Amino acid sequence: MKAMVLGRIAPIEERPLELRDIPDPVPGRGEIRVRVLACGVCRTDLHVIEGDLPAPDLPRVPGHQVVGVVEASGPDCSRFEPGDRVGIAWLRETCGTCEFCRAGQENLCESSRYTGYHADGGFAELAVVREDFAYRIPDAFGDVQATPLLCAGIIGYRSLRRARLPDGGRLGLFGFGSSAHIVIQVARHRGGEVYVATRGESHRALARDLGAVWTGGAYDPIPTPLHSAIVFAPAGEIVPIALRSLRKGGTVSLAGIHMSPIPEMEYEPCLFHEKTLQSVEANTREDGRELLREAAEIPVRASTTVFPLEEANEALARLKHDGIDGTAVLRVAGA
Repeated sequence: MKAMVLGRIAPIEERPLELRDIPDPVPGRGEIRVRVLACGVCRTDLHVIEGDLPAPDLPRVPGHQVVGVVEASGPDCSRFEPGDRVGIAWLRETCGTCEFCRAGQENLCESSRYTGYHADGGFAELAVVREDFAYRIPDAFGDVQATPLLCAGIIGYRSLRRARLPDGGRLGLFGFGSSAHIVIQVARHRGGEVYVATRGESHRALARDLGAVWTGGAYDPIPTPLHSAIVFAPAGEIVPIALRSLRKGGTVSLAGIHMSPIPEMEYEPCLFHEKTLQSVEANTREDGRELLREAAEIPVRASTTVFPLEEANEALARLKHDGIDGTAVLRVAGA
């Protein structure tokens, strides 16, 4: 099969992903093999490729927002039939027995493994995953449209939950990329008012199109105190700004897997008055199932820019430099 393979950790401008022919993966016990139709491009892929996260075993095929059809099954599979359309997300395996898994917190499992990081992902014609970690894709979404739901959507959904937005509350989004442009649709569907602070004018324009009541630059003061905020930008200096924007008792959730250092901040304006700061780590499968159900009901409509598989380096470079409104998606076959 053809795949974009990471052979070395390097800045994306050096084009570290190479198009190669590699052996087709063979599904093991409890696994399905998926013929990839499309795969979303995520900032986490960029963090892996450029070394912001601990380096994976190389070579590695990135990509963890995968939509495709089941092509083959290993022994002991029963959930899916050949031809079923499924999604593969970031979380690909947990132990199922530790205290976190037993408590419904499998996203904190010490033995968790991730698609495109610990095992090959969807920047390829074929991918393998345990069938109990695959998602059935609702008919409401085309192949390309569904891809960002599988990470950007799921992480945004969990971040919104962690931000504890009350019904009809005011939500601030700091950064407006792939995840935020899905979250705003969910929040507005629930009756929330959304305020967006982001550095790109095209991103602000998209936010206004999606119903933001206010947009401004990353450091512009929000015009009214917020009940909740989510920081999507991987910039630690935004955290005190988001905390200052809250009303008493408000909550900020941090959606990223990687963030630059958070600077020293004053206690009274940032954390006093029972304000809460929450981090977000990965997701549970229930997060994914709930997001897909609600997104289909709304229905969420993702803004996408499509690239052929072999242009994965270009897609990631544009993402790095804020050149994508919404989500970049690699079209692999027939999507």
